[in-house]
Amino acid sequence: MTAASTRSKTVTLPSGERVPAFGLGTWRMGEQRSRRREELDAIRLALDLGVTLIDTAEMYGEGGAEEIVGEAVAGRRDGLFIVSKVHPANASRKGVAAACERSLKRLGTDRIDLYLLHWRSRTPIAETLEAFAALKQAGKIRHYGVSNFDIEDMAELWQAPGGQGIAANQLLYNLTRRGPEWELLPWMRERGIPLMAYSPLEQARLVASPALAGFAEANGMTPAQAALRWLLAQDDVIVIPKTAHPDRLRENLAALDGALTAGQIAELDRLFPPPDERTPLDML
Repeated sequence: MTAASTRSKTVTLPSGERVPAFGLGTWRMGEQRSRRREELDAIRLALDLGVTLIDTAEMYGEGGAEEIVGEAVAGRRDGLFIVSKVHPANASRKGVAAACERSLKRLGTDRIDLYLLHWRSRTPIAETLEAFAALKQAGKIRHYGVSNFDIEDMAELWQAPGGQGIAANQLLYNLTRRGPEWELLPWMRERGIPLMAYSPLEQARLVASPALAGFAEANGMTPAQAALRWLLAQDDVIVIPKTAHPDRLRENLAALDGALTAGQIAELDRLFPPPDERTPLDML
């Protein structure tokens, strides 16, 4: 990967479609009316700067985040890849269909590009997959997948009708949350399922890490850029950092303008070691 190529870096979905490796997250948006203008401006700035993948969910701000995304992308929907998620409480056949219609209305669009089950539900996974397949057949969604699914969940999913049609698994994954590397990520890679990394900066806690700050300073980048470049060095990982601050957004996007060397990746492995045993899947 070269500095010239990273700005347009993409990840290939199982269908063969290529999607941006960098997107904008919206978790915690839509929760406070007083921040609506700031959040709208942030999404619009991201679009102006070339971001075309936006991740949201019906749970974020109880639909508020989807409404903000819908307002921000109005008149600019074509060419965007919008990801949203259905709450596990709505994972039944009827529940998924109704939730999707509500999300479509809030987003002001006729289709969701990738629709995920937010985390494992009590509803049988086969029923949720059946609902996803119906939505896809109807053109309401283009791809479906899951979020926060560990190895046992993925194995069960894979055996269910339609399970091998999933497009992604969105997980908590960053330099300090490397548990998926032990078993889950290799399993996904064998089957060509990309990982969407949420909270890639650990909700800004990584930026405050002395170890990462020292590495970043020594290598001419910011801590956020170092953390994002470590994820972007992996061909099947999509990063979705969330920020409503223009300067942070530009800083995060600049991670696409360079790539880590093998030596730098080895140094980050030393500072933030990979797992040496299996651990339960982390969630936030």
